[in-house]
Amino acid sequence: MSGDNAGIREFGFDTRAVHAGQRPDPYTGARAVPIFQTTSYVFEDPESAAAYFNLQEYGNTYSRIMNPTVATFEERIASLEGAVGGVAFASGLAAQAAALFTMLESGDHVVASSALYGGSVTQLKHVLRKLGVALTFVDPDRMEEWEGAIRPDTKLLFGETIGNPGGNVLDIEAVAALAHRHGMPLMVDNTFATPYLCRPIDWGADIVVHSATKFLGGHGTSIGGVVVEAGKFDWSNGRFPVVADPSPAYHGLAFHETFGMYGYLMKLRAESLRDLGGAMSPFNAFLFLLGVETLSLRMDRHVRNAVEVARFLSDHPGVERVRYAGLPDSPYAPLAAKYLPRGAGAVFAFDVHGGRRAGTTLIQSLDVWSHLANVGDAKSLIIHPASTTHRQLTDDELAAAGIGPGTIRLSVGIEDAGDLIWDLRRGLERVTAQTPEEVTA
Repeated sequence: MSGDNAGIREFGFDTRAVHAGQRPDPYTGARAVPIFQTTSYVFEDPESAAAYFNLQEYGNTYSRIMNPTVATFEERIASLEGAVGGVAFASGLAAQAAALFTMLESGDHVVASSALYGGSVTQLKHVLRKLGVALTFVDPDRMEEWEGAIRPDTKLLFGETIGNPGGNVLDIEAVAALAHRHGMPLMVDNTFATPYLCRPIDWGADIVVHSATKFLGGHGTSIGGVVVEAGKFDWSNGRFPVVADPSPAYHGLAFHETFGMYGYLMKLRAESLRDLGGAMSPFNAFLFLLGVETLSLRMDRHVRNAVEVARFLSDHPGVERVRYAGLPDSPYAPLAAKYLPRGAGAVFAFDVHGGRRAGTTLIQSLDVWSHLANVGDAKSLIIHPASTTHRQLTDDELAAAGIGPGTIRLSVGIEDAGDLIWDLRRGLERVTAQTPEEVTA
């Protein structure tokens, strides 16, 4: 994206999805982003090497910390999310862990939505506890619970744009306003919505995390994650010494004072990524960049198919309820209209009559839908959360996340919607054909 007017034009989403963060390679003219499959880089001289490692100059030092292919992916997602920058990681959970590790310390407290991915619940509940960080889960639909859970030591509010798998839509603007009134940031997992359907930063979120494994990649080939930041939060407000105070790891460097709006991201990269080591591989970054190029095209098809599948399920006598914010009778329809005007995503849950056994029968009866633990693939996916992705949760935690014994999670792909519905209809016919003894066995 070069030219006389490139500096003043505000390019559209699709243009940035294809071009942001990259120009043709100046040495070879390669149009595609090169894969810089290297561990390290030759320094110009000892002085520049020292300046890089002292963070006095910005340059490539080691691929665990930065890599040109990965940097293109980071800049592209930051552009699409309306962020000042980003840092990529080896997985979504690695990205989330590093984002938390960068701002929190022992004695802090986090308030989080109870309607989260099971891996996130486990990370927040168990890993943070090992680090001395306390946690309170709240019903994300009840603002009074968010506010009531805040304590003097609370340092973060955290939720998902679209809850997994219950389909709750977070009132981002309201939760962000609450966080800011108490001098803390809001962090939002935007994996299910992607920046095409929702940009949480536009509604006040400070930090956005993604499992790039899902819709950003879009093809089930690579695992990765990314953290982006709005660059607006005041980390020097006296409540975040771990970000604002002089760092002993850098001879007393104060990240927020030195780098301003990039202070948190610089600490995230120079300390958390460097020391925890969850670096994204250049080849995976390359594959994610290919996926992002078609993000809007895929998301439009994902959403269109999801609406058709949800309508079919909501009319089927074998289905107890469908939890998709894209349906007009959903309790989240007003929030979806506000935050997700292009569609409520393509991952949602429904409950089948007959409980766990009926759900098992349904899954085993399908041909087009793939039974596996992933979402956001071009292919349609199905799973029983209570026995897989959310298996570590207690019964109370499952209920809080909206997961019952007959809950089935769908990730609707980009196949022909008629074929997806045909497959589900056949599976549900097998469920309804079961005898009462078979259902309760």
